[in-house]
Order: sequence, then structure tokens, then C-alpha cells
Amino acid sequence: MLYSADGIFDGSTELRDVAIETNDGFVTQLLPLSDVAPSAPLRHFSGCRIVPAFVDAQVYGAGGRLFSAYPDTHSLRLLAAHAWKGGAALVQPTVATNSGEVVHGCIDAVRTYWREGGEGIAGLHLEGPWINPARKGAHVEAFIHRPDADEVRGLLAYGRGVIRTVTLAPEQCGSEVIDLLIEAGIVISAGHSDIGYAEALHSFDRISTVTHLYNAMSPLHHRAPGLVGACLLHDAVHASIIPDGHHADFAAAALAHRNMNGRLFAITDAVTDTTIGPYLHEWSCEGYYTSNGTLSGSGLTMEAAFQNLVKRVGIKEAAALEMCSSIPARVFGWDRFGRIGPGAAACLLVYDQHWNLVERISEPGSRSPAACGGGHTE
Repeated sequence: MLYSADGIFDGSTELRDVAIETNDGFVTQLLPLSDVAPSAPLRHFSGCRIVPAFVDAQVYGAGGRLFSAYPDTHSLRLLAAHAWKGGAALVQPTVATNSGEVVHGCIDAVRTYWREGGEGIAGLHLEGPWINPARKGAHVEAFIHRPDADEVRGLLAYGRGVIRTVTLAPEQCGSEVIDLLIEAGIVISAGHSDIGYAEALHSFDRISTVTHLYNAMSPLHHRAPGLVGACLLHDAVHASIIPDGHHADFAAAALAHRNMNGRLFAITDAVTDTTIGPYLHEWSCEGYYTSNGTLSGSGLTMEAAFQNLVKRVGIKEAAALEMCSSIPARVFGWDRFGRIGPGAAACLLVYDQHWNLVERISEPGSRSPAACGGGHTE
């Protein structure tokens, strides 16, 4: 199949007068429109722009089924379908600090989902339990603890190939724990942390990203710059941000983008109404809250996040597209996503000239377990 539009954003560059050729769910090449034969199966979107589908590195559930409360393949199917309606072809289901039994159940569910050919799931993000209770946010303190090496080895063995990202507080974890996670190929993200500025800078030698900038971390103070200040000033570390205007004011998001530019990316941090388990999320005042009034998640989709970045934060469209696709794809090693080029998944979004989403394209196989990195998990 061939696709073209007035413009194609390939993940970093705006292209014109080119067509996207696909086969078996993946992009084979970008070629000049002038090279396309008149008889070729070309879909042209006049007055539109084609961009890479979005990705979401932190989302907890959808459709009334929080994944940790309902750790099964049905929850994952609902989550993947909901995310794709909101422009995200690939998501990383996230489990907030919880019991070992729940974490094991979530690992089992992802593995089974992949085995059954389920689409759009990139692996598991464990947010906790190795975080700082002083910055627990909405996390349940009873499950928070410092890890030891034996616990980490056991969890990594059980979740081999499924656990892809771990959010932890660096000050709660010894060097041996960090070593084990790095050796297992886990993306380590600093979050729910009360670490000091100098210590945070030192931790970035081995930790590549930060979880939901501004939220549940040592803040920027003029005498104690904290994790926020370290993140803003470091040359290489990345950070996610929740662009809903509630987790962080839109002006704070603009400040972070101006300082971090290509190191900042968007997540939804989306939850869903939940009435069972330790996390009882309820919608109120444009966000989700726990019963004690703690902000506990957003109702964003990635498409809504993109629109907020452009219209409320004031970020240029190309940079906002990168924040929703190519930057997180690079951070988490999702090589087939966040770009349009040879070998990329044929997952595309079509926007009109006013940046309204008019079509989502996902060719068969483009969001398969193999495309999403879901093979060899045993």
C-alpha cells in the first residue's frame, strides 16, 4: 500500500512530495511521488499531514478496568483499544506500588496477551514499590519498601521479557540493585523520590529518565533545587510530563520544555474509575482522585496530550509531535515506533490543516507482539 499527503512528518523532519510504501504491516520505503506508478494503490490525503502514531509509556487502565485491579488479558485489550482511539498505537501498562501477588498476576497477563497475539502492548512498567514514602503521592504506603538484591533477582527472573521499565527512588536503592536492573536491560526512571540536587545529578550517570516531572519528587527551591532542578539542568537525562494542566500547570510545562527541549516527553498517566483494590480512583474536577483527596491520575489520551501541548503550553506542532512519539520511542527502545521510515510499524495518524485528527491507520501486523517487542518472554 502507498500513502501520501500534502506533508509527511517522519518523526523529526517535515517531508513533501513523497509517498510512504508499506508491506506486511511495516514501512518499506519513502519514495518520491513522481516515482509512483499511476496504477499503484495510493491513498492521498489532500490538505492533510501524516505523522507517526503516538506512544504512551505510562497508563494504568481504561474502560473501568484498572489493570492492577483486573490483571487479565481483557483489561489489556480494553486498554490497547482505548489508547489507539486516542492516537497511541503502543502503550506500556503501568502498575503502581502493589503486592507481589498483584505484580506477578500482571506479568502473567501480559505474557498471555502476547501469546494470544494481542496488539499494542509494549511490556510492563513497575512504578514502585522501591520508592520514597515521603514522596508517595497516591501510592499505598503499606507496599513501599527498600529492595534487596534477592528480591530484585527473583522479580526479574519471574518477569523476564515482560518488565521493561522500573520507576524507583534512587536514594532507596543500593548500587547492587541498580546493577541488576541495568544488566537485565530495564529502563530505570527516577520518581517518587526525595533525593537532593547533587545526589540526583550523580544518579543520572546510571538512570536515563525521570517519571512525571514535578509530581511526587523533591521540588525546585532556590536553596534546594532537588530532583526537578537536576532534571532541568542536566544535559542528557529525559523526563516525562503529564500535560493536563492539573498535574503540572501549563506554564510549568512550558518552562520545562524551554529548558529540556528534546529531553521532555508526554505521558497520559491515565487511570479509570476503580471500585476494588487498594487504588480507588474517582473522577472529579478534570482529574482522578483517591478517597483522601490525592490527585491520582489523568483522563488524558495521547491525542488530548498533543492538543494541550500545542494549544495550552504553546509548543510548536513538530516539537509536540516528537514529545508524543519519537522522543519516548527512543527513550524506551521502541525502534519500530515514533518514526516513519524503513522498518517502522505502519501505524500512522492523519491530521487536517487545522490539526484535527481525521484518520488512524494501523495495517495488519503493525501492532503485533513481535512489532511491540513482545517475543521471547519465557
